[in-house]
Amino acid sequence: MKLYIIKIACVSLSTMDWGMQNRLAKIIHPEDGRCLMLAVDHGYFLGPTERLEVPRRAINPLLPYADSLMLTRGILRTSVDPKCDVPMVLRVSGATSIIGEDLSKETITTSIEEAIRLNASCLALSIFVGSKYEHQTLANLAKLVDEGEKYGIPVLAVTAVGKEMARDARYLRLACRVAAELGAHVVKTYYCDNFEQVVEGCPVPLIIAGGKKLPELEALKLAHDAITHGAAGVDMGRNIWQSDWPVAMIKSVQAIVHKNADAEEAYGLFLEEKESDKSSQKERHKVVRTTVNQSMPFD
Repeated sequence: MKLYIIKIACVSLSTMDWGMQNRLAKIIHPEDGRCLMLAVDHGYFLGPTERLEVPRRAINPLLPYADSLMLTRGILRTSVDPKCDVPMVLRVSGATSIIGEDLSKETITTSIEEAIRLNASCLALSIFVGSKYEHQTLANLAKLVDEGEKYGIPVLAVTAVGKEMARDARYLRLACRVAAELGAHVVKTYYCDNFEQVVEGCPVPLIIAGGKKLPELEALKLAHDAITHGAAGVDMGRNIWQSDWPVAMIKSVQAIVHKNADAEEAYGLFLEEKESDKSSQKERHKVVRTTVNQSMPFD
């Protein structure tokens, strides 16, 4: 199954212009056909999400381990160093909030010219198949693909799922295939039972969403199961930066995605990195206390 997915990605790349191929190769590594995307775009409809209240503080320690960063233009401009060489997956849909009428009533909020100015490697947009605003969001995707093709920028379609919809293979198969039919170059979706059926029905690479915060071992099992059953990678957010040990967590996910570690091996790495982080923190605190004590005036 893994070889099948890599072959699919290579075949689709061969028909693309150089710029499109180059940008996609930054998102999905051609060496193994895999990607580890770090999602920090939650604030576009949730506001200051727990542990993402100050985006720069959450992002900076994790950037060295992410293949790409998914975010809005506002957070890119305010919270990411321009000298950063990590590819940016720019969310360009929104204009709804968690307290609004309907989250599915999205529109395109960022122009293609703006994306070019920001040097985006990929454009991300949500679709809501089966929702009240299905037509609007699918039309958004078609329009964005047209714009992206003009300038060689790939599009990531995010299969958002409303509360009333089941995250099962039947629904996700439909949503992912529709996204691919409209021209999406990569699709982000959810892992589910019989996920290989979703993969089989989608002719472009799939990456899975991390979803709500899970205990670390469960999140690592989710990532491993998805990769094992054909996903090209993961786009995780809360399961990384809401962990008490986010750097240890992203390193462990990286081991699954790019080093073929299983969930237990990755969890063992997580525990090792956690202990190492604890020791580093103790040493830093010791240095701070020593510095403070030495600066105190004598009685």
